[in-house]
Amino acid sequence: MSADRSQPQRYDVAIVGAGPTGLFAVFELGLLGLNAVLIDTLDKPGGQCSELYPEKPIYDIPSWPVITGQGLTDKLLEQIAPFKADFLLGRRVNGMTRQEDGRFLIGTDAGDTVDAGAIFIAAGAGCFTPRRPKLEGLEAFENRSVFYAVRSRAAFAGRDLVIAGGGDSALDWTLDLVSTARSVTLVHRSDRFRAAPASVSAMRALEAEGRVRFVEGDLAALHGAAGDLSRIDIRTKGGTVELPADRLLAFYGLNIELGPIAEWGLDLADGKLVRVDTEKFQTSTPGIFAIGDINHYPGKLKLILSGFHEAALASHAAFKVVRPNEKLRFQYTTSSSELQQRLNVAPIAEAAE
Repeated sequence: MSADRSQPQRYDVAIVGAGPTGLFAVFELGLLGLNAVLIDTLDKPGGQCSELYPEKPIYDIPSWPVITGQGLTDKLLEQIAPFKADFLLGRRVNGMTRQEDGRFLIGTDAGDTVDAGAIFIAAGAGCFTPRRPKLEGLEAFENRSVFYAVRSRAAFAGRDLVIAGGGDSALDWTLDLVSTARSVTLVHRSDRFRAAPASVSAMRALEAEGRVRFVEGDLAALHGAAGDLSRIDIRTKGGTVELPADRLLAFYGLNIELGPIAEWGLDLADGKLVRVDTEKFQTSTPGIFAIGDINHYPGKLKLILSGFHEAALASHAAFKVVRPNEKLRFQYTTSSSELQQRLNVAPIAEAAE
């Protein structure tokens, strides 16, 4: 998306959530000629699949006897590439209003404004919010020198960086930022990690070369002034270790909650799920749809497969909302030259020659 946020960016559909269901919705919308933007609190696409179990095998995706969470995300990104969707990552939706023309205006905590004809809520189990370390005075440093996601790699260039955590995010960013940061120290409460073995091995190699320092312990205190870090104290078995640091990335996992969507006036089930119909997967507010694990209806199965089905039906319904004066023609990708053109693939007849 353009960095200029002075004017709302206009799209056919805004998708809140960039997990598998949200990603597949881009594909279904794209087949219908509708463009989309995806907004997610995480700093990368994939939702829970990429953040919580990137290496975990999944066995119930059609045509894939087994695929990892990250593998599925990668394939979905490959599938939707022809439609050139925009991504607003590391952002939290913090407001939604309906305009006089029936379209929706959505704001994020990063200052983005999106003008959309329809909204798909594909937020999985809800909005991910980072688990914050329990440190005195933490708030004064947040979003200035303490961060829970990487929105700009340049913000850590030439810095004395401490990365806290033992999962994939902590290890991935340790490996990524070591080439630009002045120093990188990884802090974890034990020398056993929850990350991919290859990432752990790569970090150990950098440690052996003296390019990364690993400290086994817990964050104990932050020091600095006016929101700028100067030092971090680490509590270890051998006592307190003082680390010079002007940036902290804390990856302690995520809390899941419905977030600001709970204030949109939608019909909710148990205060956590969004009720929808089973014809269009539309919510109680016309033009707003909910697909994937976030929705509720009789007989709901919380499967990725179900989310894909819901995305297809919601996309066809959204076309009628966004393009009320156009006729929707149902077509098959196997026989429609128009759809094949949108997918940037050679027509079947030509491919067979």
